[in-house]
Amino acid sequence: MQTVELYTTNTCGFCHAAKRLLTAKGVSFAEVSLNAQPERRAEMMQRANGGRTVPQIFIGTTHVGGYDDLHALEAAGNLDALLAG
Repeated sequence: MQTVELYTTNTCGFCHAAKRLLTAKGVSFAEVSLNAQPERRAEMMQRANGGRTVPQIFIGTTHVGGYDDLHALEAAGNLDALLAG
């Protein structure tokens, strides 16, 4: 299974939704809290091609985008294949 990374903040509803979706699928993920580590925002923006909003989700080397993008992958039936690599 691919490594899954999320950049999040504590008060972001979409961040919580992304974590719920992944948890419901049994997917473990690494979370970078920008509340706890605000210095990592620049890293996030570089990896996300300038994306400033959270969550920013990465599966392996693929930048998925935000929660809407993650949900769209799941709805289309493509998330499992991406997770499997």
